[in-house]
Amino acid sequence: MLLSRLARVSREIAATSARSRKIALLADLFRDAEADDVPVVIPYLAGRLPQGRIGVGWKVLSRPVAPADRPALTVRAVDARLGRLAEVSGPGSQAERALLVGELLGAATEDEQRFLIGLLTGEVRQGALDAVTVEGLARATGAPPAEVRRAVMLAGSLQAVAGALLADGPGALERFRLTVGRPVLPMLAHSASSVASAVEKLGAVAVEEKLDGIRVQVHRDGDTVRVHTRTLDDITDRLPEVTAAARALPGERFVLDGEVISFDEEGRPRSFQETAGRVGSRVDVATAARDVPVSAVFFDALSVDGRDLLDLPFADRHAELARLVPQVMRVQGTRVSGPQDAQVAEDFLTDTLARGHEGVVVKGLDAPYSAGRRGASWLKVKPVHTLDLVVLAAEWGHGRRTGKLSNLHLGARTADGGFVMLGKTFKGMTDVMLTWQTERLRELAVDESAYVVTVRPELVVEIAYDGLQRSTRYPAGVTLRFARVVRYREDKRPDEADTVEALLAAHPEAGP
Repeated sequence: MLLSRLARVSREIAATSARSRKIALLADLFRDAEADDVPVVIPYLAGRLPQGRIGVGWKVLSRPVAPADRPALTVRAVDARLGRLAEVSGPGSQAERALLVGELLGAATEDEQRFLIGLLTGEVRQGALDAVTVEGLARATGAPPAEVRRAVMLAGSLQAVAGALLADGPGALERFRLTVGRPVLPMLAHSASSVASAVEKLGAVAVEEKLDGIRVQVHRDGDTVRVHTRTLDDITDRLPEVTAAARALPGERFVLDGEVISFDEEGRPRSFQETAGRVGSRVDVATAARDVPVSAVFFDALSVDGRDLLDLPFADRHAELARLVPQVMRVQGTRVSGPQDAQVAEDFLTDTLARGHEGVVVKGLDAPYSAGRRGASWLKVKPVHTLDLVVLAAEWGHGRRTGKLSNLHLGARTADGGFVMLGKTFKGMTDVMLTWQTERLRELAVDESAYVVTVRPELVVEIAYDGLQRSTRYPAGVTLRFARVVRYREDKRPDEADTVEALLAAHPEAGP
């Protein structure tokens, strides 16, 4: 498949808000795709590179390259070139990356260049979500959408299912079943504004701790234990204590859903950064396990003794979990019969926050496990932090945001009256806000390129965020987690923005 075809469809998807139109565009695309195109096409539609981060930044991309006259690049050829880019390392790597990027962009038309730059900068956000992609794939192949969704859930990979469907037709869906040893995509939670609203919506619920750890899925088949992340990466070798804990359970064959988290000497959770650093450690695992031990804490059972539990109500799955896993290895929780008992849930949230956890998840007792989806029956509730920060720069958008300044560079005040960057965000912006901020920021511009506009630090914006984490990428040594725009504060001066010192004081666990 030519990259130009994919770029055009991506642009058309970005230009429409109609789900039916998105599905039709995707169906036509998949009818034209070969099975071998799928591992590239699907991530590209979602704005992801199969290789992950490849070390290409704005410094390289800001160099103009004359576009090709006619489209000739295929998606697989582009993937191969980006694969070579991802392997570049060592002395002279920046120059080599610049050369490879220049060659790639020089082989691309102007439209293809825009699409490729969007991919490399993470700015392709045209709304081609996996759920819509599943619908387009089902229509293209004549397969029932519900069966495609379930196959994706059990395969843990939309690409694998798409490749099989395009190669062999709807009969290929029979291959995808829940199998111990093969991870499935986890069920995720939507957000709710309060515990009371969550209980009002769901009725009889379980209210459980929301741990700020690393999501894991643990598979045991006899003495064989495998541990996978929410993105299905195998991290078994990094977590020997989790493997030992799974082997100590009485069952021989099971699949459990939970988190790994590290606790300090007083039994309070360590920062997410410490847990993430431990889970990410691949070298000298024994020393890492001694310095930052982690515990597995489970909250769901997907399979026990060879029985598929996915379609059972949560209450039944939890009963199986309780039969298999001791209480010390399960999240704490309480049951609420309905809105009339919402205060019980509120009290549990207060207690959970006091123990150092980030909030609660409210779960409908009668709901099945919707693997790979944000199920409407799981609602997370956690406090929201806000800051008043100053916009330091903004990046030009792609897809639906082409021609608009989108990704904001956010700064906090320093003790000497300057500003230091804490991170970026493109989230929380309406179309009206995008139009307004583009005009306003260009009025404040001190430098403007094809990719980023640097502005005078005068515009204050209120930002919601979930917490801080340490980061060597930013001068303050920390960055915001899940930052999103709440509103602009034109009523505030830049010298009224929040300071780095106040931010670090409010989050001592994340300080550098």
